[in-house]
Amino acid sequence: MAHSHSHHHHTHDTKGRNLFISILLNIIITVAQVIGGILSGSLSLLSDALHNFSDVLSLIVSYIANRYSKKKASFDKTFGYKRAEIIAAFVNASSLIIVALYLIYEAIVRFIHPQEIESGLVIWLALLGIVANGFSVLLLKKDSKDNMNMRSAYLHLLTDMSASVAVLIGGLLMKYFNWFWVDSVLTLLIAFYLIVMGYDLLKNSFRVLMLFSPEDVDLKEIREAISAFPEIKNVHHMHIWQLNEKENHLEAHIDFYEDITLSQFDEILNKVEEVLYHQFGINHVNIQPEYQKDDAKDIIVQD
Repeated sequence: MAHSHSHHHHTHDTKGRNLFISILLNIIITVAQVIGGILSGSLSLLSDALHNFSDVLSLIVSYIANRYSKKKASFDKTFGYKRAEIIAAFVNASSLIIVALYLIYEAIVRFIHPQEIESGLVIWLALLGIVANGFSVLLLKKDSKDNMNMRSAYLHLLTDMSASVAVLIGGLLMKYFNWFWVDSVLTLLIAFYLIVMGYDLLKNSFRVLMLFSPEDVDLKEIREAISAFPEIKNVHHMHIWQLNEKENHLEAHIDFYEDITLSQFDEILNKVEEVLYHQFGINHVNIQPEYQKDDAKDIIVQD
């Protein structure tokens, strides 16, 4: 029998709106940098435009996933699209690592062949990119803490802003103090930070997609908590997974000492469900009751 805890909070969803604003800002920056790059003949501006364009694509992926995740379940999609944001986070985390590797390559090239900032136009466009990306970063920062999809979008924007700052500071220091190495060093630091954060996001989204048990949940502790009820003899065939970041599901077989009635089972199940929700954050429970059934009694049984 399956029971679930669902708590509805009526909050204004600002994620989609903030993502949409960020997409528009990044399209404006990209177009401005492409025009500026062509007019000034600046390769660094065209390179920045390419970075921004990759951000636009990542933000669009996040925005579509955010919209789809709200779609209701149907007969052929019984869970709805609740995994959409996890898939988006996985895709964007993968592209973050690719961007990081590209930044390392760029940093090495700029270290070997230092480039001064060509003109005032480049400086102003770099500042525009920093301001617009900085605004987008602030918009997404709050939601990035508890949502993988928003975190992947946030990291893309943070990286782009940081890379623009590195190019600007490096270019100015090279122009006035002949410190040609600053830009490359800052870019390398950003790239390594990105690899660490991107890998963490990639690993966490991969765990959810592969139905691995949540890292903060101990299966043996859950078994002990359920087995503490006097009517329960054994807990086995346990599976626990995350549907998304807000839903933890558990299914298990429970052996009872006595051949209890369905109403008695329902009473015990309600108590078990409360323990699982309040102690372990599991909000969907599917239990198969058993009495003197001859089957494997291991915690994990590979079907």
